[in-house]
Amino acid sequence: MEKRPLGRSEIFISPIIMGTWQAGKSMWTGIDDQESIRAIRAAYDAGITTFDTAEVYGNGHSERILGKALKDIRHKVVIASKVFSNHLAYDQVFQACHRSLENLDTDYIDLYQIHWPPGSFGHRKVPLEETMQALLDLLQEGKIRAIGVSNFDAGQLREALKLGPIVSLQPPYSLFWRMIEAEIVPFCLDNEITILAYSPLAQGLLTGKFDADHVFEKGDHRRANRLFQPPLFNLALEALEKLKPIARSHGATLAQLALAWVIAHPGTCAIAGARNAEQAVQNAAAADISLGPKDLEEMDRISRLVTEKLDSNPVLWQW
Repeated sequence: MEKRPLGRSEIFISPIIMGTWQAGKSMWTGIDDQESIRAIRAAYDAGITTFDTAEVYGNGHSERILGKALKDIRHKVVIASKVFSNHLAYDQVFQACHRSLENLDTDYIDLYQIHWPPGSFGHRKVPLEETMQALLDLLQEGKIRAIGVSNFDAGQLREALKLGPIVSLQPPYSLFWRMIEAEIVPFCLDNEITILAYSPLAQGLLTGKFDADHVFEKGDHRRANRLFQPPLFNLALEALEKLKPIARSHGATLAQLALAWVIAHPGTCAIAGARNAEQAVQNAAAADISLGPKDLEEMDRISRLVTEKLDSNPVLWQW
């Protein structure tokens, strides 16, 4: 699999990144630790060299699983983690980073990201200058190799970039969720900030495996995903039917088509989770799909069946 530069850093990442929110188990159902480890290794064997996690994913459980899975090949992979919005004071950032280092069983984190902007989820709004200073000091100490942010809007991203070298932004982005295209994408391209798109499969919706009668189990956070609520869900099912011929023309699944669409955009990589080894291998194969201008034009048209019905709320879930 090709490697792409991570912003202006010296780090190179795979265009398909394995996300490990599900490995934390919290807010997911039916997750098995050994299956998660097998999926991580299968992803690596299939060419994925970059893995994304966060301290809040199962209160460190995802990080511990990832660290265990990658222990013997740590020097061959890129690990990205995140500090949550309740740990953004200077000392808290250091403490969170050291916990993550211990969880991951590593001496450094390649990309350390602010998971949500200060003040999110009712947490104290720590001045961004304070948080960034902690990250800059961790960078200087070699505990982290690069700094990124997640879920920042354009204004917050501009502010962060004034305070330090931001190499990446992690926003939700998929065929059915395209809010970053107006302001954020042009800004990132102009400033060589890599977009690490999360939920590129719209949390499974773009796989085509859900029908109109699907009900998520209690405890599955996707129950609150706006795309799974009517009328958006019904429109998405209609759009998926129209996408199937394009997928077939490339010998691809709907999921692979959706991932290929994301990474076809300049400066953009896709973070895709996997419950098992088979899903991880299938995700990796999306990097081999080449979409032409006509494909992209048709997919753009189809996706707007859904996106034109969305409001301006940038949060994917109704929490």
